[in-house]
Amino acid sequence: MARVWKVAPTDTVATMLDDARAGDTLTVDGAAGAAIGRAITLADDIARGHKVALLPMGIGAPVLKYGSPIGHATAAIRPGAHVHSHNLSTALDATLDYRYAPAPAATLPQAEPPTFMGYRRADGRVATRNEIWVLPTVGCVARTAQRIAAGAAAQVGDAVDGVHAFTHPHGCSQLGDDLGGTRAILAGLASHPNAGGVLIVGLGCEENQVAALLDAVPAAHRGRVRTLTAQLSADEVEEGIAAVVALAEAARADRSPCPLSDLVLGVKCGGSDGLSGLTANPLVGQMSDRVVGAGGRVVFTEIPEIFGAEQTLMDRAAASQVFDRIVGVVNGFKRYFLDHGEPVSENPSPGNVAGGITTLEEKSLGAVQKAGRARVGAVIDYGEEATQTGLTLLEAPGNDAVSSTALAAAGATAILFTTGRGTPLGFPVPTIKIASNSDLAARKPGWVDFDAGAVLDTGFDAASEALLARIVAVASGEATAAERNGEREIAIWKRGVTL
Repeated sequence: MARVWKVAPTDTVATMLDDARAGDTLTVDGAAGAAIGRAITLADDIARGHKVALLPMGIGAPVLKYGSPIGHATAAIRPGAHVHSHNLSTALDATLDYRYAPAPAATLPQAEPPTFMGYRRADGRVATRNEIWVLPTVGCVARTAQRIAAGAAAQVGDAVDGVHAFTHPHGCSQLGDDLGGTRAILAGLASHPNAGGVLIVGLGCEENQVAALLDAVPAAHRGRVRTLTAQLSADEVEEGIAAVVALAEAARADRSPCPLSDLVLGVKCGGSDGLSGLTANPLVGQMSDRVVGAGGRVVFTEIPEIFGAEQTLMDRAAASQVFDRIVGVVNGFKRYFLDHGEPVSENPSPGNVAGGITTLEEKSLGAVQKAGRARVGAVIDYGEEATQTGLTLLEAPGNDAVSSTALAAAGATAILFTTGRGTPLGFPVPTIKIASNSDLAARKPGWVDFDAGAVLDTGFDAASEALLARIVAVASGEATAAERNGEREIAIWKRGVTL
């Protein structure tokens, strides 16, 4: 007996919950859609996470999932057949004209929000960690920054939660907006509330000069930032260690109870599979709604991974100006692809395809569910901080490391990262890895923090409360898998020429 999850009445395909063989009979979990009024015998072997046809479709017919088109049939498809790259193709094209048709505001959860134990900063922001961050201006001193962080970590004891160097290969041979993007991300990290102190390490001759980077840090946050120029130091490592030890001593702080409204949540998916849009992403969407409903901030991004689902977000724009900004960011990214001679539909990745995702529309319709149901209240540029309560869209690409770094620079104090394939990567802020399927969670307990595959058996209510409890625990200091593994990285979006 083969199972699929709940199906929208208009859907012409459904996602398999188990591996199945040709000849198996299909059953539907939950309320069956109008399309499933009878038993369907599978015509093909179909792997978990892959799609099965519920209705006959002719060549060129739209293929519907999540109640929306995910492409068109490139061959005749009969009920029970496997639907994937061999008979389904994207219908995406280049830049589009969009119409502002605001949807009614959704009712967000009003349950009593929990509290977490955070670090309240003097400016009112709340941190989930109290660490010292070492940021190199340029790749030339990346290893120097690591040596400083390692040496200082051995000396600071329990003054702070940790000392971390976040290295990158950029900062020189860059021009214009490309250099500006590197500087904006580093300035955003230097301003982050999770950093109780920051040491900026420069070389001296780079394009990304220490003084210019410091000027990009808001004046209110410069008091906890120290700088070091290696070419001007007799012993840059010794000097850097001394600076970090002093910063750590000054950064001593205690946790205190903080409302959920003080949390800034970043949401991200990476290495998705066919179950991501059915389990992990909608579950994260519920977390987004809980935080926004409590008066907090949620930031989402991955602009190329909303292609095909962008109209659903545009319909949730809080005002016409926000709608215009969403259109500008989406079409700007499409133009970015086209200017480089690439199609806008090149996603999904090989891992996504192996996991059952066929087209970018399918991936996007699953991915946008992480943003819940709240109105989009603001759109911010790459490297900009999210300052408005509610749901904010951030300009950044889909790449896991680049977009997660941008979420951190935007002020996210925790990131919910869904995955159907798994990844060990971690980022500057606590990153909670949420598996879309229980098999991944069981195979990779050293990577995964939460099993969203449980919703297929227990439903969303129990899983939602369990995930919220895990978020509160991590925000209060419980280490994530990535933190336990020492996985803390950044990546910067390189867009311009290299000199």
